[in-house]
Amino acid sequence: MTFLQLSEAHIIGSVTAFILGLFLVPLVISFSEKKGLMDEPNGRKIHSHPVPRLGGAAIWVCFVLSFLSLIVLSYYPYRSLLSGLLLGSSLIFLLGLVDDIYCLSAKFKFVIQITIASIVFFLGVKITALYIPFYGMINIPPILSYLGTIAWITGISNAVNFIDGVDGLAGSVITISSVTLGLISAAIFPNDAVSSLVAFILAGSMLGFLTYNFHPAKIFMGDSGALFSGFLLAVLSIMYQMKSSDIKMYVPLLILAVPIIDITFSSLRRILKGTSPFVADAEHIHHKLLKFGFSQNKAVLILVIFSIIMGGIATYTAASDTTKYFLYAVIISAVMIILNRHAKIGEGKD
Repeated sequence: MTFLQLSEAHIIGSVTAFILGLFLVPLVISFSEKKGLMDEPNGRKIHSHPVPRLGGAAIWVCFVLSFLSLIVLSYYPYRSLLSGLLLGSSLIFLLGLVDDIYCLSAKFKFVIQITIASIVFFLGVKITALYIPFYGMINIPPILSYLGTIAWITGISNAVNFIDGVDGLAGSVITISSVTLGLISAAIFPNDAVSSLVAFILAGSMLGFLTYNFHPAKIFMGDSGALFSGFLLAVLSIMYQMKSSDIKMYVPLLILAVPIIDITFSSLRRILKGTSPFVADAEHIHHKLLKFGFSQNKAVLILVIFSIIMGGIATYTAASDTTKYFLYAVIISAVMIILNRHAKIGEGKD
């Protein structure tokens, strides 16, 4: 039996990130409006008026400040792979931020993403072995290790970015995925705090942002927020896989089911049409739900429920006795968002 113990660091980190988000996101909204850094409506996008697009800056600052606060409190989780995670995620955030401001080409961004993923690979975050059912673990050659690691990191980073097309969707899926990864890592590898700690801080940062991102959104996370969050989830899932030695190493496929399904079908659809998989369109899963007649909130709810179900299955598969903690985390997160949104609605009526 696995016994789950969340340390003070996990709680302090996630709560600090959430509270910081409540205060920092409005400042970023104000700054974006003054500087004209707005996401303009067009034929592919569904919002009808300009919306600030630098939410990723608030998410990244909340994450970094929360992590630094733990260092001040002597909670720093020393581990060799941490340098790759922190350096890589910050570099990918900067790439996304530049893109949010200057609109880089898709091919250029992809090349830079490969470069950043390569840095992380050489810093030790890599897929080195795979579990084959009815056979066991096999070590994979270095070149396949490199290609697989790069494909996973860039794929998940972009997959999360792809689902950021409806208010509140990407943030909700990221939060659920972070909580799931955090709980599983804390339960299975209690002596290795870094993965679960980073996951919970990301969840707290995203919850603070989500307060202002649900429909009608006051701010978008932009490429900076989506790529940063997707990159963290990709690297955290590899770090989890590196410590697994059985079928449980495939649990991240369940946790990240929504973005993986979306990017898989989107890429295949574009390739079959003879277009580049990097060219954006309006045919993602959330777009199809909208075309079926669902509102933005209902489309998000459908995909969030699916993500929660997959997260619950993943948690039960990895460590069955942590499932109740997953449900507690989902309920607490939902209550926090509802209460905070209700308070803001009340403020708007005064």
